[in-house]
Amino acid sequence: MSDPEIRDHAEMHRYELPVDGDVAVVTYNLSPGSLMITETLVPERLEGKGLASRLAKHVLADARDRGLLVLPVCPFFAGYLQKHPEYADVVHPTYRTILGI
Repeated sequence: MSDPEIRDHAEMHRYELPVDGDVAVVTYNLSPGSLMITETLVPERLEGKGLASRLAKHVLADARDRGLLVLPVCPFFAGYLQKHPEYADVVHPTYRTILGI
C-alpha cells in the first residue's frame, strides 16, 4: 500500500516523508534489479511516532511493485523485516538467510 505523503526523491537517492517542517528519510542505492537500503533517519523530535515503519512499508511496497529485491544494510530495515516476514519475497535471498526470514 502506497503512502501518498512519501515521495521517492530519486536524484538524491532517498525516500522522503515531510512532517511538521522536518523530513524523515530512507536512503538507498539503486542498481539493476536491487534496492540497497543504507540508512533510515528520523529527526529526534519526531521519533516514536511510527514514521520509520511508515517509510519501511512504503519502500518495501514500492520495491515489490518495481520488481526489485531489497538489500537491507540499514539496521532498522533489517530489524523491521525480521518482525514482518510477509515481506520476505522482496528481500534478496542472501539477506533472507542472514535475517532468518
